[in-house]
Amino acid sequence: MADHKNIERICIIIGIITLMFGLVFAYFGESLGITVSGSTDLSYATTLFDDSMVHTIDIEIAESDWNNLQENAADEEYQLCTITVDGETLDNVAIRPKGNSSLTSVVSSDSERYSFKIDFDKYSDGLTYHGLDKLNLNNIISDNTYLKEYLSYDMMAYMGVAAPLASFAKVSVNGEYFGLYLAVEGVEEAFAQRNYGSDYGNIYKPDSMQIGGDKEMGDGEKPDMSQMPERPQGTADSQTTTDQNGAPQTADGFQPQNIGTPPEMNSETTGQPDQTAANAGQFPDIGQMGMGGNSGNDVALIYSDDELSSYENIWEGAVFDVTTSDKERLIDSIKQLNAGENLETVVDVEAVLKYFVVHNFVDNFDSYTGSMKHNYYLREDQGQLSMIAWDYNLAFSNFSGGGMGGGTTTTVATSTDEATTLVNYPIDTPVSGTTMDERPLLGVLLSNETYLKQYHQYFQEFISGYFESGQCTETIDQATALISDYVKDDPTAFCTYEEYQAGVAVLEQFCTLRAESISGQLEGTIPATTEGQAAQPTALLDASNLDIAAMGSGMGGGMDREMTAPNSQGTDQTANADATSAQSIAAPQSAKGQPPNRPDADTTTAATNPQSTAERDSATGENQTGNGQTESEKATNQPDERTWPNDTTASTMDLPSLMLLGGSCLVLLLGILVAKRYKR
Repeated sequence: MADHKNIERICIIIGIITLMFGLVFAYFGESLGITVSGSTDLSYATTLFDDSMVHTIDIEIAESDWNNLQENAADEEYQLCTITVDGETLDNVAIRPKGNSSLTSVVSSDSERYSFKIDFDKYSDGLTYHGLDKLNLNNIISDNTYLKEYLSYDMMAYMGVAAPLASFAKVSVNGEYFGLYLAVEGVEEAFAQRNYGSDYGNIYKPDSMQIGGDKEMGDGEKPDMSQMPERPQGTADSQTTTDQNGAPQTADGFQPQNIGTPPEMNSETTGQPDQTAANAGQFPDIGQMGMGGNSGNDVALIYSDDELSSYENIWEGAVFDVTTSDKERLIDSIKQLNAGENLETVVDVEAVLKYFVVHNFVDNFDSYTGSMKHNYYLREDQGQLSMIAWDYNLAFSNFSGGGMGGGTTTTVATSTDEATTLVNYPIDTPVSGTTMDERPLLGVLLSNETYLKQYHQYFQEFISGYFESGQCTETIDQATALISDYVKDDPTAFCTYEEYQAGVAVLEQFCTLRAESISGQLEGTIPATTEGQAAQPTALLDASNLDIAAMGSGMGGGMDREMTAPNSQGTDQTANADATSAQSIAAPQSAKGQPPNRPDADTTTAATNPQSTAERDSATGENQTGNGQTESEKATNQPDERTWPNDTTASTMDLPSLMLLGGSCLVLLLGILVAKRYKR
């Protein structure tokens, strides 16, 4: 025993102080700057995103909230709901419509099949689905194959490129089958930890063309559409002729941009006209106008100056909070990139080249390589830049915003048909409606001979490993076997089952021919640049038998799309977006705003249901996969063996947390010393 007369009191005081430190650490750590993001295990990567099965996601929502969500979808306001994923229920979850041009397309149609963003922790701090904080349910619009986005992400994963996880999900609303969706991991904190660990840097979603407003802009703020420039005197309805190069123009000189049709090339020209005063009457490229007080050059990663205000379209898309020093560091990296200086320091060259290998294979022009220059995430870590893949429903030649590899005016092709052009799209100048100089993250790297060779090497590895090995065909076949029965019964589908089957067949043929053409481009038998292909059109691989439109109709940018576009014969045809949209969007099974029946809508429980999918299937006999197997039978088939970077419990200990931890240890040490000092 200790003989000091106050030893008992001293020990009690020490215990109280230690307890107070513990309570502060546990309950007020976040406000002091302590991050405990490692509290989740990120196991969602192998549960919800096990792509060997079709998952079930049931949305339980009050009738009034569902009506409000449907009737005011363009406002993208969150509603309260309960989400059950494969039998596991989470309450107090937020859901809203999402999208950009895809959202406006559905809003203007009779369909109610919106894409949805699910935010697990908006109403309940710390609530996640096995570590997942944000989930997107994509409605697969403009994709008759149901596979374009899924396959694109699978290709990215094969090349080791940072991309969202994806799996198919049978979505029900209040117990009634609503449609087959693609579940896609949100690019948020869980994504960042899974790919980069706890020190994940900064992530941005640059975008200057928010048509539908799917960018979190604070308090529901939307871009000011009133700032759009007026259309010039020439209109699509004016009488059209052709200029000296054979390009269509109206009587007053207006040259309409080819929006909504794939790029074509002229065998006599490079297809890269200059934007000079001679083209002043041309309708401006909508991808160049910008919404953030500039021309959108910041979204293209073009350096203008050192002013923070010149890069608002980047800052508004910040996924995480950024400081002034973060912004200045990013601007400096963009400056060095544009100057071609210290490229290894300011660019993760390997990651960026591998990203563009996959991206350029799938001909996705609704992106950084198109006139819209959006649909990508930019990561910056200690001044080094890289890309994160995003939004590929318009991939595989389903979108174009201009002429191949050139400016904003499409030059008509008379000797090369659409499918052949797209199958052979040049890998060394893979831009549409813009130039390589206007896309510096790609153009600067490919203008460097060393990096161009590295890019070609990665392309060769991709073609031989994913296509010549048969993996692409196997992936498509496995996916179609899995989802076909769900597609057949999809009550809100944008296409018929027969159109789905035809689309899948064309997709598989397109991939085979595209891989063959790129092999020829790498070997030198097929030109790999726009100029080279224009000079040698007979060297191109013939793909004239492919019906590209069978894979789905594109939306052509989603803005001012009623324009006169040239066809392959050089004559005029009206590209009316409203008519296209009406044809591509099937009529819904129920009137918009009317939710499926919800039994006992206001009496959902708050308890989590741990019942497994296999247990539920054994009791009901339901939930079969597309090939007739139940999920319990399918469980014997292991998912693809993928290795996810940093797929472990991550934790972050910064200075405040270390100070608290050190203080607690100091108090404990003091207690030990006191006890030892007065120990008998």
